[in-house]
Amino acid sequence: MPQMSPMWWFSLMLYFIMLFTLFNSMIYFMFYKEVSNSYNLIKVKMTWKW
Repeated sequence: MPQMSPMWWFSLMLYFIMLFTLFNSMIYFMFYKEVSNSYNLIKVKMTWKW
């Protein structure tokens, strides 16, 4: 079995961090879209009431 080099570990860590960040931003974006949609719906309902 070959010895693990620090550079290899570093690249792996970087890869995981990038993946994690991408995943988080995707979730955040979806969540933001949902919130804005519901907010618009609420606004429309409020205007309909008046």
